[in-house]
Amino acid sequence: MTKKMVFVDTSKCTGCKACSVACKEWNGLSAEKTQLVTSYQAQKDFTPKTWTYMTFIETYENQTMNFLMRKAQCFHCADPACLKACSSKAITQTESGFVVIDRKKCIGCGYCAENCPFGVPKVDQALQKSFKCTGCIDRVENNLKPACVQTCQPGALEFGEYDMLLGQAKKRLTEIRKTHPKSQLYGEKEMGGTTYLYLLLDRPEVYGLPANPTVPLSLTLWKDVIRPVGGIAVGGAAAAVVIGAFANFLKGAYRSGDDQAKMTASSQRDHKKREKD
Repeated sequence: MTKKMVFVDTSKCTGCKACSVACKEWNGLSAEKTQLVTSYQAQKDFTPKTWTYMTFIETYENQTMNFLMRKAQCFHCADPACLKACSSKAITQTESGFVVIDRKKCIGCGYCAENCPFGVPKVDQALQKSFKCTGCIDRVENNLKPACVQTCQPGALEFGEYDMLLGQAKKRLTEIRKTHPKSQLYGEKEMGGTTYLYLLLDRPEVYGLPANPTVPLSLTLWKDVIRPVGGIAVGGAAAAVVIGAFANFLKGAYRSGDDQAKMTASSQRDHKKREKD
């Protein structure tokens, strides 16, 4: 299957929340009690039972109020931090670009949640499993649109081939910049390129998104450097001990008893000689 994309055009979004309802219905996620966070936003964050929700931001410029709305869900990164962090190999990436969790393998360690720059995966403490948006991979692999895209009435969500939609997104950006000069595409380069690409009307920070999301350096070092090297020998520590011992030998740290005695006697003679002088 070729690489896919979901293009999120926030300029067309009306904040109806139908995408969130469709997600819950298709995935069998139960409703949760919510309360007003700000403006029309009633969901503060992701939960094991809420994989997508709407954010509402009100900005004021030149005595004009701008209503910025965004559908929040997993970005399905090309270079996913959650996949690198997973200790049980429960997270994989499909050919179409979606990042999915195999809950049979998931042990609920929470490393995916700790390392995701967007704070997407959430651990169900009772089940000891991580949950997040699947991109409706079960629908996609059966030639259906993701549930959120299928239900979006204003056409703010589009699904299709990655290269084709990317071209459309860039054309749309050119049009929108005529009225919203701060507009930009978010996800074209971030995290290696994301399956969910956004057209934002303002800077990412205004929407509560990181300007330059990255895989944590500590995770990159562990996964790409330390762990592979450690697997070459019987425990990387053993190799380190051997190398350290050899280095110390070259420096003269290890000597026989006779050699040590000779060195001590020589040192004492030099000391007495300096005292006489």
